[in-house]
Amino acid sequence: MDRRSFLMSSVALGALAVAAPAFAQDKLTILGSVPNLGFPFFVHMLNQIKAEAATQGVNIIESDGQNSAPKQTADIESAIVQKVNAIVISPLDVNALAPAIEQAIQAGVPVVTIDRRVDGVEGILAHVGADNVKGGEAEAQAMVDAFPNGATLFHLQGQPGAGPAIDRNKGVHNILDGMADKYKIVFEQTANFARDQGLAVTEAGLAANGKPDAIICANDDMALGALEACAARGFADVKIYGFDALPEALASVRDGGLAGTVEQFPGEQSRQAVKIAVAFAKDGTKPTETLVLLTPIVISKDNLDKAERIGEAG
Repeated sequence: MDRRSFLMSSVALGALAVAAPAFAQDKLTILGSVPNLGFPFFVHMLNQIKAEAATQGVNIIESDGQNSAPKQTADIESAIVQKVNAIVISPLDVNALAPAIEQAIQAGVPVVTIDRRVDGVEGILAHVGADNVKGGEAEAQAMVDAFPNGATLFHLQGQPGAGPAIDRNKGVHNILDGMADKYKIVFEQTANFARDQGLAVTEAGLAANGKPDAIICANDDMALGALEACAARGFADVKIYGFDALPEALASVRDGGLAGTVEQFPGEQSRQAVKIAVAFAKDGTKPTETLVLLTPIVISKDNLDKAERIGEAG
């Protein structure tokens, strides 16, 4: 081992000595890692990882990436040093996290990704996620159905480099690009999946372009920010679509705020991923499918009962 590797291992071991909880040695231990617990979507996802781990009778190490690829990378490296039995992870940035995930696989730790798929790394046990391209298509189609005679719209994109943002953007354009004569995107910009940026970007769009008929957003936080910006100008009739079916967004749909939100079943993604990881860690059982994609649906007032978290809507 060279000096750099020795120092990295020493730092990781030192951090674990302080931060790692005491686990029963007769149980498997898995790392559950999400990009940022500042987003309600990832709080729900991690909670479901923990719940399924408890059901499976395994220990869980919780990792909050804190919106930092180096932080999430360090958590993976620490888990490798601790010799966890498996890793279930939603990577903040699929490209930035690829080397750490590859390092885990080379160390013999099975990895299951959720929500955000990492291409180009050999040996990932499985990916469980939503088909975000189909989700983006469904979101755009819902807008088209609401405006059969055409519409002007804003499009708020997600965080650059994030797999779901890339795929949802593709899905939206799959539907709208062929109908550009009727459905005109007059303003398109990233708001980085953040509510405050959704508010600010929408305000900028309204100032420059006036009122659109609809706003398509790559997640609910941006949609709720856009809703606030429109409300401040008295534009209550703008139809705004979100993505993720957060409880607050579901309540807004129910109460006539948002026009719709896309349900991608993150709890089911998380539970399936843990089941796959634990089955392999226990006895080497390989999943029947290495790519499991759930099909998202648009939640409107008419089908609120289909939302995974409707019971949490205030």
